[in-house]
Amino acid sequence: MTEALRIAVVGHTNAGKTSLLRTLTRRVNFGEVSERPGTTRHVESIDLQVDGRAAVRFLDTPGLEDAVALREHLDAEDRSLTPPERVRRFLQGPEAHGVFEQEAKVLRALLEVDAAFLVIDAREPVLPKFRAEIELLNACARPVLPVLNFVCSAASREAEWKTLLSAYGLHVVVRFDAAAPFVGAERELYRDLATLLRDRRRQLDEVVAFLEAEFAERRRAASLRIAELLVDAAAMRRSATAAEFADEAHRRRLIAALQKAVFDKAQRSADDLLALYGFRDGDADEAPLPLVEGRWTMDFFHPEALKDAGLLLGKGVAVGAAVGVVADLALAGLSLGAGAALGGAIGGAVSQGWGPLGRKLVNKLRDLHELTVEDRVLIVLAGWQLQLLRALEQRGHAAIDRIAAPAGSAAAPRALADLVRAAQPARSHADWETGLRLRWREPPQRQALVSQVAGRVAAAIEAVDAAATAA
Repeated sequence: MTEALRIAVVGHTNAGKTSLLRTLTRRVNFGEVSERPGTTRHVESIDLQVDGRAAVRFLDTPGLEDAVALREHLDAEDRSLTPPERVRRFLQGPEAHGVFEQEAKVLRALLEVDAAFLVIDAREPVLPKFRAEIELLNACARPVLPVLNFVCSAASREAEWKTLLSAYGLHVVVRFDAAAPFVGAERELYRDLATLLRDRRRQLDEVVAFLEAEFAERRRAASLRIAELLVDAAAMRRSATAAEFADEAHRRRLIAALQKAVFDKAQRSADDLLALYGFRDGDADEAPLPLVEGRWTMDFFHPEALKDAGLLLGKGVAVGAAVGVVADLALAGLSLGAGAALGGAIGGAVSQGWGPLGRKLVNKLRDLHELTVEDRVLIVLAGWQLQLLRALEQRGHAAIDRIAAPAGSAAAPRALADLVRAAQPARSHADWETGLRLRWREPPQRQALVSQVAGRVAAAIEAVDAAATAA
């Protein structure tokens, strides 16, 4: 078995070393990330697992605090020694356990690894202390790959940093942003590292292939979860007699209960997406519409949200009737199918034999009302879940701010309508709603529909990616 590749992550204090590792390893709880300088005080290791084994072992090192003074100290050593020999002599002296203790931890780690990532906050001005740091790292005679962090910031000084790095022979530079990584940045980081470690190229190629497969599997799982929510919501149905609906208090309770059930299902889906992408429940920001504090949710029955969905449905992308034989009343995103009292009743056998149509006719003759979720609510649900998925895929685990709720929908109107249209068969199967019974086994037909809708979700995400790339 090939030994794990050892990479020291080095750089000036507060350059974002721990933040980078959180993103590369998807370990949001690794180390401590804050705006305070010098947060990391000791060398900590963390592994990138590939197929259950450690493929890359990262060493998170403290920040270099006084590189200028240490460089002067090393320059005073015996000039007949090579730079690595001078570093080793320094590490054996008292200063390595005194005034230069933090720097000694970094240099000691660097002498024991295969290569180093030099993390640079691209927003920082190019000062003399950074030249001293580069000289110290070069003295250890290990391959160094500079990683320009936070390059997405408007304050980035990327060009100035590349000029400095080239002056010290560091021509291979990786652009990254640990708080908002862009597509392909992680892949390019390992491929650039392979140019410095040619004997480990195959191992690094395996890491890249694993990460790409992991991304595809994560997106597939997210598509299935969103599809599950849409099918579940489309199948929701609550019935009551005409007399119960005539009682305003009872009617309000029934409507509120169904709205809460939709809300809870959507929140569970959002929590599952957060967990799937390695984030915690409290990492997301609240939406511009009423919601539960601290959760990435919204009121899917809010008039503003429904108005937007109604406009969408009115622009030639309608997905069909919301529910039932008759939809003669709309109550805040819920469709009410109402039948007059025609007298008599049809037995369950007839209802069963006629399928969904028979059930609806039975309810009509029994003077029952059915409350279901309208298409415009399903559109809001679909758009909101896709927004969250998009936000998670563009978020690094180094970000310490909450996930902001974006304005508008991530997907095109027709893509959202296509998702809701694909989930329509669930409207004829009230028994497909999860959580109604303790012992519930998913019917094969429902599984097939969820898979079909998941394919549409994946297509919608790819369309969003293509539009973003073109922009």
